[in-house]
Amino acid sequence: MKGERIERALLSVHDKTGIVDFARGLAAAGIEIISTGGTARALREAGIPVADISELTGFPEILDGRVKTLHPAIHAGILFRRDDSSHAAALQKHQIRPVDLVCVNLYPFEQTVARPGVSFEEAMENIDIGGPTMVRAAAKNHAHVTVVIDPEDYPVVLEQVRSSGNTTLELRRRLARKVFARMAKYDAAIARYLSEQAGEEAPFLAVFGEKGTALRYGENPHQQGFVYAREDTVSPSLLEAEQLHGKQMSYNNYMDGDAALAAVSELAPHTAVAIVKHGNPCGYATGESVRRALEAAWAGDPVSAFGSVIAFSRAVDGEAAEFLQDRFVEVLIAPDFLPEALEILTRRQNVRLLKLPGPPRPAEAGWNLRSIGGGLLVQSRDTALIAQWMVPTEQVFPDVKRPLAEFGIRACKYVKSNAVVVVREYEPGQFMLLGMGAGQPNRVDAVRKLALARALQNIDNMYKADAYGSSPQEFANRIMREVVLVSDAFFPFADSIEHAAQAGIRYIVQPGGSRRDEEVIAACDRFGIAMAFTGIRHFLH
Repeated sequence: MKGERIERALLSVHDKTGIVDFARGLAAAGIEIISTGGTARALREAGIPVADISELTGFPEILDGRVKTLHPAIHAGILFRRDDSSHAAALQKHQIRPVDLVCVNLYPFEQTVARPGVSFEEAMENIDIGGPTMVRAAAKNHAHVTVVIDPEDYPVVLEQVRSSGNTTLELRRRLARKVFARMAKYDAAIARYLSEQAGEEAPFLAVFGEKGTALRYGENPHQQGFVYAREDTVSPSLLEAEQLHGKQMSYNNYMDGDAALAAVSELAPHTAVAIVKHGNPCGYATGESVRRALEAAWAGDPVSAFGSVIAFSRAVDGEAAEFLQDRFVEVLIAPDFLPEALEILTRRQNVRLLKLPGPPRPAEAGWNLRSIGGGLLVQSRDTALIAQWMVPTEQVFPDVKRPLAEFGIRACKYVKSNAVVVVREYEPGQFMLLGMGAGQPNRVDAVRKLALARALQNIDNMYKADAYGSSPQEFANRIMREVVLVSDAFFPFADSIEHAAQAGIRYIVQPGGSRRDEEVIAACDRFGIAMAFTGIRHFLH
């Protein structure tokens, strides 16, 4: 389009943000402006010369404005190829004038259907027809026509028009890509709404990723990796976070960071910390202060915490930063980092600091997606905790243990199944993960070889760190009598109960629902264990 200038622009926008200034800039560059309805009124009120669309078409708006731009005089003017003599002859024959710039944004269908109580009729009236047709035509013909759908692009378009009278092909191509991405999402939103209104068992699904970023590699150096933002992401998310320090996030950093943020969000608004390694919380705690929660979480598995990702529900202060200054971690995620914390943490080059746009909060209803060979698995998010609380054992599960039990269930939700956790009230009203068994093919190994073994090892570490005035065994017995063991699914056999009893466990929480529940209950009664059924499992694969 070398040597050509933009002479005529069609402006018709629902979102009028910045449109007056944009039109004023076009007019100052000597560009004729044509417009429709409310946009034309807004421009005239601002003193900007504007011609009505009907002056080009020779046809009035009809059907309450449903038909105004759907006319050959408009679309031929947009689709006209300036390098094709037959096109030029056709326009001359039919006395059609070219349109060089199209600035249109669409009726707000997505916002309309998101409003509570919106009627089906109102939703249908907010499906744009003329706008999508014009921008698709302009985007197709972007070799010759500039198309603008986003007010954020007004300044760059005006800058190029002022400097050369036209836009560059590079810019027009970028703007065209933006059009087709927007139309794909717009049409998908309509299809999804109609699918939901029809009550289809599996509603229409379209997944869009925006602002894609190439990562250094995927899970391993021989794999490519990318990260994309989705509009329906639970907020605050890692992709909304501002990176204050450290090198680029890796694929695995995002995986563990997302798991850590989800886990700590479960405990909001309490002061809490989640430490994640390879997708599992190896440390999880609440505390009177950020430092105390961090110390308790770290004590849950100090070895695994090395090279971990840590998420905080509150701002990281200087005391928490001092605890971390000699400990290697990959990523810290928090709603904020106080100045004294930044001064300490930024001394270390490799730690990544991600500041969230707001405090974490429990997940809202929505969808989780996972890719499999040939497609996607989709499920609703696990936002539940307990379906019912029923104690079938002879031993009563005391009410005073209920908050600790609920903390254990929240921890168990974010541990890969088969999952078993041992949790402790280490200070009045403050809880920590003492032992965790994750990802085992059988539940008895998760109990015996991992969760209980880790809990006992951590108790031994505590004993060695301080003089408690009792023998190691007495100290361990005293703690184990007060912890709660939680399983993400039912116990299929009584063997796990036997191992728990041998370790001194007196309180167990599980969903129930096994064919051998009676055997498991009988085992608890034999060992004097109080057990509660929650009526809901929390598998995480």
